[in-house]
Amino acid sequence: MADKKVDDITFDDFLKVDIRAGTVVRCEPYPEARRPAYKLWVDFGPEVGEKKTSAQITEHYTPKDLVGRQVMGVVNFPPKQIGKFVSEVLVLGFADEDGAVVLAEPNQKVPNGSRMH
Repeated sequence: MADKKVDDITFDDFLKVDIRAGTVVRCEPYPEARRPAYKLWVDFGPEVGEKKTSAQITEHYTPKDLVGRQVMGVVNFPPKQIGKFVSEVLVLGFADEDGAVVLAEPNQKVPNGSRMH
């Protein structure tokens, strides 16, 4: 596969994206979503607090799998209305070979609210 040109950014641009670790404290199915999704509540520590999001991660995870799991999320996006639910954070992941999302997560436990750097 040929390399695609990716626009360069500065380190200051990277620092504008606030990526933090948090722990999923609650997860519910979101049957009203257009595509299969869960509603997640994630504890990002005392500085950021608990944030909610809608995530299309139903292929590889169940609500039981997600509660207690640490995830990574962008915490400084503005809230986004997704149906009747307001998403306050973007949980990060990668598409597998079939396009299903696999979560990005720390490979060791870190304090909630730890910032990526």
